[in-house]
Amino acid sequence: MEKTVLIVLIGNRKEAAVTIQKILTDWGCTIKTRLGIHDGVLDNCTNSGLLILDIVGQKEKNEEMTRKINLIHGVKAQLVTLSID
Repeated sequence: MEKTVLIVLIGNRKEAAVTIQKILTDWGCTIKTRLGIHDGVLDNCTNSGLLILDIVGQKEKNEEMTRKINLIHGVKAQLVTLSID
């Protein structure tokens, strides 16, 4: 069994959110599960966040999505593949 997870650390959600959302929409059919986390709520909402994506599909396409996300200023994405024999 093998799973591929894309972890995205966002340093400035207010500036990066629209661009990240566009990229994720373009690759929407490869995203099986999406979890977004940020500290604070209402008046105490932080400007940083973390996305965890369970993705499927071709390795090359997943790497291309990761590359595009990494081009965004203040955002770092890392593709992780885990497997159990």
